[in-house]
Amino acid sequence: MAQRGQDRRTEETEEQRNSRLSDMAQRGQERRAVETEEQRNRRFAVMGQCSQQRRAEETEEQRNSRLAVMAQRDQRRRAEVIV
Repeated sequence: MAQRGQDRRTEETEEQRNSRLSDMAQRGQERRAVETEEQRNRRFAVMGQCSQQRRAEETEEQRNSRLAVMAQRDQRRRAEVIV
């Protein structure tokens, strides 16, 4: 079942991919629009736990790469503020 979906995504055009991702984003927005504060807090807690778990399992190389990307973004933000 999952393999069929993966095969279908491999063969899709960029336009089809963009449409699929747009639909997914729209459904997510609709779902978030009706969630309660308790559900929202739970979603954030799960996101935090997943991030913490991912960081705990990353190699030093992956950590350095993640931190380098963060530093680049910070530099860009600072440059945009100056301009």
